[in-house]
Amino acid sequence: MNLFRMTMLAAFALGSSAVVCANADPGAQRQTELLHLLRHDCGSCHGMRLEGGLGPPLTPPALRRLSNEQIVATILHGRPGTPMPPWRPFLSPDEAQWLAMQLKQGVSR
Repeated sequence: MNLFRMTMLAAFALGSSAVVCANADPGAQRQTELLHLLRHDCGSCHGMRLEGGLGPPLTPPALRRLSNEQIVATILHGRPGTPMPPWRPFLSPDEAQWLAMQLKQGVSR
């Protein structure tokens, strides 16, 4: 990940005023931000339609065999030895859980 992208991600994460409570859905504004992140940042590797690219597809059929906890762990901690970075500096566990649920349900295009 280049320095510009890391700087932009840090600004995105720090700019959010959402306060996340344990096991709570992010507020509407943060949900919009998270979906934007998913479509654009995740989509840059997983394909703009999340059907695969450098990274594997993030479609409900492709994720069916994984638990939400496995998806959350991958989002937060990345996959060492692969291009998948850890998003923990930018996302809370609750936000990662919300994203995992969206992915398992299918993100609208």
